[in-house]
Amino acid sequence: MDFDFELLRELTETSGAPGYEDRVREIVRREFDGVVDEVRTDAMGNVVGTVYGDGDYEVVVAAHMDEIGFMVRHVDDDGFVALEPLGGWDPRVLKAQRVTVHADDGDLTGVIGSMPPHLLDDDEDDPSVEDVHVDLGLPAEEARKRVAVGDLVTMEQTTTRVGEHVTGKALDDRVCLFAVLEAAKRVSDPDVTIHYAATVQEEVGLRGAAALGVDLDPDLAVALDVTVARDVPAVDDEADYVTELGEGAAIKLKDGSVVTSPKVNRRLRAVAEEHDVAHQTEILPSGGTDTAGFQNTHGAKPVGAISVPTRYLHTVTESVHSDDVAAAIDLLAAFLETETGEHDYRL
Repeated sequence: MDFDFELLRELTETSGAPGYEDRVREIVRREFDGVVDEVRTDAMGNVVGTVYGDGDYEVVVAAHMDEIGFMVRHVDDDGFVALEPLGGWDPRVLKAQRVTVHADDGDLTGVIGSMPPHLLDDDEDDPSVEDVHVDLGLPAEEARKRVAVGDLVTMEQTTTRVGEHVTGKALDDRVCLFAVLEAAKRVSDPDVTIHYAATVQEEVGLRGAAALGVDLDPDLAVALDVTVARDVPAVDDEADYVTELGEGAAIKLKDGSVVTSPKVNRRLRAVAEEHDVAHQTEILPSGGTDTAGFQNTHGAKPVGAISVPTRYLHTVTESVHSDDVAAAIDLLAAFLETETGEHDYRL
């Protein structure tokens, strides 16, 4: 794999639920050391590493640190933990999974159980998140003593190679955060000021990016996020495809939250073609990304987006193709290296 797999694994295996991205933030700050001119963190927890250019033109490049997770809402009299979702979960994928409960006195491993098939009725309804409970394997008294309402819960999973793919939890959006960090290490002496932003609370409403758009007020914003790869057997209609693994970085045209700026799209595609970077276009019918958070929070802004095609989104087996990861890094670095501040993105 033509990139630092160990850093990607560290980023994805580290826990960081929306609003509580502390552990990921430490890694970002460490990776920015010696790479950027200035690092700062705001009141929400967004991290910005800035490299100053010669002119007044400013570009923000963003990827979010948070992953979908849970917050403890109750510990019952039998010691089972009830959960409040942080982000969009499909409850069907939660059965028989290990989780980590982040308690004050240290992390606890728990399991989300699954009813044995011997006890299931044929017409049993699909579960809801409200039905999910964590079994800590502790007596009720100890469970209620060690776990409090408001403690965070994240999925417990390792990141590994599977053929040409990388699979694990939280590739949404740590694989794109990884791409931002790697691109930052390649781009030296840019013509424009570049703010490399690691944002918070994307999974609960693009909140960090919206705040950061006001605070930074950039001239151009490019966000990186994963997108749906529907090249799987369950999708048999070519019209339903969004992206395909192994076909390169995806240049977003729209998603459920944003229509990206046509002139930014065109330049991204031109840069990809000039630098021989594998790429594809993306139209995502629903879902939102940090791109929208920057588009109009402090007046109208030109925005673009680079996506990494991903199978099995919002599960613990999210999967990306190593070539697409490398292409996203290459495209972002080439785009930033050729940004002079003189491109007119107005319509």
